[in-house]
Amino acid sequence: MGGSITFTLVTCIAVMAAIAWISWLKTRGGAETRDGYFLAGRGLTAGFIAGSLLLTNLSAEQLIGLNGSAYGYNLSSMAWEVTAAVATVAMAFLFLPKYLAGAFTTLPEFLAERFDASVRRMSVLLFMLGYGFVTIPSVLYSGSLAVMRFFDVPAMTGLDLFPALVATVVVIGVTGAAYAVFGGLRAVAVSDTLNGIGLLVIGSLVPILGLIALGEGSLAEGFNRLLVDHPEKLNAIGSADDPTPFGTIFTGMIFANLFYWCTNQYVIQRALGAQSLAAGQKGVLASGFFKVLVPFMMMIPGVIAFHLYGPGFASIDEAYPRLVADLLPAYLGGIFLAVLLGAVFSSFNSLLNSAATLFTLDIYAPALRNPPSDAHLVRVAKIASVVIALFSFAVAPMLYFAEEGLWQVVRVFTGFYNIPTVVIVIIGLFTTRVPALGAKLVIVFHVITYGLLRFVFDDVVTLHFIHQYAVLFVLEIGIMLAAGYWRPRAEAYVPADRHAVDMTEWRFARPTAFTLLSCVVGLYLVFSPIGYASADGPGTTFAVLMAALAAANAAVWAMALRRRASA
Repeated sequence: MGGSITFTLVTCIAVMAAIAWISWLKTRGGAETRDGYFLAGRGLTAGFIAGSLLLTNLSAEQLIGLNGSAYGYNLSSMAWEVTAAVATVAMAFLFLPKYLAGAFTTLPEFLAERFDASVRRMSVLLFMLGYGFVTIPSVLYSGSLAVMRFFDVPAMTGLDLFPALVATVVVIGVTGAAYAVFGGLRAVAVSDTLNGIGLLVIGSLVPILGLIALGEGSLAEGFNRLLVDHPEKLNAIGSADDPTPFGTIFTGMIFANLFYWCTNQYVIQRALGAQSLAAGQKGVLASGFFKVLVPFMMMIPGVIAFHLYGPGFASIDEAYPRLVADLLPAYLGGIFLAVLLGAVFSSFNSLLNSAATLFTLDIYAPALRNPPSDAHLVRVAKIASVVIALFSFAVAPMLYFAEEGLWQVVRVFTGFYNIPTVVIVIIGLFTTRVPALGAKLVIVFHVITYGLLRFVFDDVVTLHFIHQYAVLFVLEIGIMLAAGYWRPRAEAYVPADRHAVDMTEWRFARPTAFTLLSCVVGLYLVFSPIGYASADGPGTTFAVLMAALAAANAAVWAMALRRRASA
């Protein structure tokens, strides 16, 4: 990246200080009540929801990993990002209205009301084990590793590799924890939004500068080379040998995304703090559009790196750091470091805030005989945040000694609780007679079956693990419905409507959702063998399909505007 290290650090600190100051101004005095600390006073607007969702989901490791995948293979891994837009539509129309009507603060709180306290405790146990022992330490570790890889922290500090890692973990952890501990969800959301704006700016600047470099000073020539040279790199239709086979989009990936965007506490907590259903829908759908942009910011640079450097790196993860180092001028180095740290902070402080929320509201408060005051709950949450943060500081550096096994552990553990969670929530929301017994059977069945598939019969059952998600989802839905048939609840569950926020649907929610889904389809057409992944370029079929999408959107929006005019 060149230039003065001191200048880079000063610029970074200045940007981070400005974000912290603005976050403090926006949140002072608003985190002393239960709703204020855990749900930002149920006052989050669409912009803060979208910004926080965007940065909560995007991490420094994705910057490296997705671009590395594009550099080494093709665009098939964009499926994890792009198809998440479908899950955001499901969240906006199916899940969010029910969550907001019930005025729930946590997902286990809903499960306690719909099923019983045992299901609540089982779900909290799964989440807390995942967050505390795997997700939070691994996010902190991988983010610190990414920062070290970009900026060569050992050389900057004169420390050996492991002490430099420990120092990076502590600095990032303490800074990120400050938002979650002292400001609650609103401070997290405000800082995420500001960092998200920076991520969008820098994320867009890197491919633009890359195309100019590829075209030897000409943006147009660089763009032409990207399309003409090695068009196979632009193919998002993954084969069985690619990192993400195309068929997985229609099976387990659907349910993995539903879990993440519709039932994962540290993601949905932003939407639960919406000031109204309309604001929540706007924010959630806007985050879906950001996901559609991810391939351009986090995968196209990897393809550009392949064109510039060829397949010469020892590891595909070296491609993006090298590209950034070569492209960004010195005066942007500090801003990029601030944005990179912001992405790490976001994932870390979001997880910390949600873990503290789960502990305080779903473990601590229900165990008390008398209802605690809001001030007491906030104080307990702050203490829990500090304890969890200190625990993660101790665990995260230790992952250095098991680096090869880290990613396998994370993937395997997520599989233990993502599918049963989404199954139980779907059945809980959309049926009335299925009993708590069904939820308990599903949790036990899934943990045992998934453990056997991953550790005992992994050599025998060769079905892709994402396809296994789909099979288990269907079986577990069947188990819950069977429990509802044989042992139905004595009384049908009646969803509560606590009138905590305005439940009027956003008037343009449906046409916006249609356009978002059209963007997903259009993106796959663009990056496919009938689009720009073909050596001959897009043909007649591509033009006809894109024209049909455009016409359908025009018709949908025309009807929506007509209805508004006549209302």
